[in-house]
Amino acid sequence: GLLSCRCQTVFASTTREDVAEWGTVSLCDAERRLLANALLDFSNFRFVLLSESCIPLFNFTTVYNYLIKSQHSFVDSFDDEGQEGRGRYNPNMEPEITIDQWRKGSQWFEVDRKLAVTIISDNFFYPNFEKFCGAGCFPSEHYFTTMLSIHFGSLLANRSITWVDWSRGGAHPAMYKKEDITHDFIGNIRNGTQCTYNNKTTSVCFLFARKFAPNALDPLLRLLSKVLGS
Repeated sequence: GLLSCRCQTVFASTTREDVAEWGTVSLCDAERRLLANALLDFSNFRFVLLSESCIPLFNFTTVYNYLIKSQHSFVDSFDDEGQEGRGRYNPNMEPEITIDQWRKGSQWFEVDRKLAVTIISDNFFYPNFEKFCGAGCFPSEHYFTTMLSIHFGSLLANRSITWVDWSRGGAHPAMYKKEDITHDFIGNIRNGTQCTYNNKTTSVCFLFARKFAPNALDPLLRLLSKVLGS
């Protein structure tokens, strides 16, 4: 789903139902539709893509201020020279996209209104991804990150605000269950990393985290007053 920050509230945007298959360009299609729907409300300024297995790490006021005051959009975009980065590049994408311009990044992005409009209005890069980024290419990890890096690189923070644990390997990140939920665990996610925010070093790098199983809900709710309330 998509969260949209405006003057007073955060809400989940919904649109028509369409099939979105993991690892295909249909995921990007769905994300563009979500953005288009949220953009219809002109009071929305920041847009965050989240999944049903995400949780907030801070209260609304902290999240709102962090996003609204940011000088950058939080799109993870980097040059991965390995098989899962440049190895997915198709030379048929030239001249629109060269291998030196090819980028990879987390699909869990946050963008401002300008970049959201750019994403939904693109008809230059999209045909390349539709034709040449099929099975095994994972367009959701490359399409927006490549396009925005080419035209708006200076506007990107080059990091995601959604924490994910890939340390266990595999095609999907670690899934945390109720027995994993402790005050220290959530605290380490909230403040256990150093990053740059508005050109200054901070320990608040992630506003959301994933993946959490449904049975983690009760212990997470019990931590609300201690963790999310601070």
